[in-house]
Parts: sequence; structure tokens; C-alpha cells
Amino acid sequence: MSPDSQTRDLLERFHDGDAAALQELLVRDLPWVRAYVERRLGAALRRQGDIDDYVQEAMVQALQYGPRFVVDDHDRFRALLARITENVLRDQAARLRTEKRDPAREQPFPSESRLYLDPPVRSVTRPSVAVQRAQERAWIALAIELLPAADRTLVRRREWEGRSFPEIAEELGIHEDAARMRFARLLPRLAQTLDQLRRGAVGVVIRDAEACDHERPPPTEPPATV
Repeated sequence: MSPDSQTRDLLERFHDGDAAALQELLVRDLPWVRAYVERRLGAALRRQGDIDDYVQEAMVQALQYGPRFVVDDHDRFRALLARITENVLRDQAARLRTEKRDPAREQPFPSESRLYLDPPVRSVTRPSVAVQRAQERAWIALAIELLPAADRTLVRRREWEGRSFPEIAEELGIHEDAARMRFARLLPRLAQTLDQLRRGAVGVVIRDAEACDHERPPPTEPPATV
């Protein structure tokens, strides 16, 4: 089986409840994801001990509690998983500092919210209203995960955690009006990201986010699994 076919097969099996498929994904892709995350988070991560433990735990959380995506391309899968894994580590670190719970990570997305990220095929059936709502929530959640890091933090604090602009501004060290303006400016980016994901342009979304991060890198945060 080719890496691409294997990726789709493992993801389908995992989303259907096969624990062995999760283990295969971890064994196969942990080294690549670890190298990506270590490069992105920098020296703070390397000082914390066994990086593999932190990254593996974050990978499991990303797959179990994040949007249930399915993708054929092995490289795109690794890039998606690495990006979301990095976000899990950042969220854990931020949660330790603020002592706030993260409701977006409380429970897995329902199985009916499975997202197929390859160029979509038009369906002849109409999903139920409940399925449509679950899928829409999952699409938005994935789009937020793939925003540039600074934008993602702002959107999650406002939309997922329900925090006020004064609270967000204090955490980010900016004026409240600046937080409001930044939030308003990034909403079109979120809409564009969502549209690109629906069209199957996953690689474009990841490249754009990484380019933006490079221009304005977020503060380095150590993992919170210590």
C-alpha cells in the first residue's frame, strides 16, 4: 500500500474506533512531527526533557479531540498533524499560565463531523440538520487551527473561550481597541481559509500560515506536560 493510500486507510480506521490505527500513525509519523514541532517551538521545548513524550501526547490529543479530517496525501497529513500538534502544546502552556480550561478540547468531535479534505465530490444525498451543524463546526474549528499563530490565539480566546476584549488585550499586552481591530481584520482571513479548505487547497493554507508566522513569529511557549 502506498503512503497516501495507507494514510487514508489508517485515518478511516482510527475514526471508526480502531486503536491499532492510531498506534500505527504515531509510530510512522512521530519522528517527522517531532522535528517540525521542535523546529517551530525552539529551544524551550528541548530544555524540558524527553521531547518525544510531549509530542506524542500532543499528537494523540490532536487526533482524538481535534476536527476529524481525512486526507489522501501523506505529506499534507503530516503537515496538518504537525500544525495542530504544535497548537496543542501552545494551548497547554497557555492554560498553565492562565489556569483556564479549554472547552474546545473537552470532548472529541462527533463521528458525523468527519471532513474529507481532498477536492470534494458532490454528494447526491442531503445530510440532516444535525450533521450539517456538526460538520460546519468542524470546518470552522479546522480553519481556526490553520490560521497564523497570533491570529489563532485571538480567535480562540474570543470565540472558543468567550473571553472579553479587555481580557484578551491584557493577555496579549495590547490596547483593547487594538484587540478589537485585529479581530475584525482577521475575520476575512478566516473566511478565506475556510473556503480554501472546502476546495481542497490544504497545502496552500498551511504554506500561507507558515509564511505569516515567519514574518511575525509568535512568542515561544514551553510545553505544559512537565
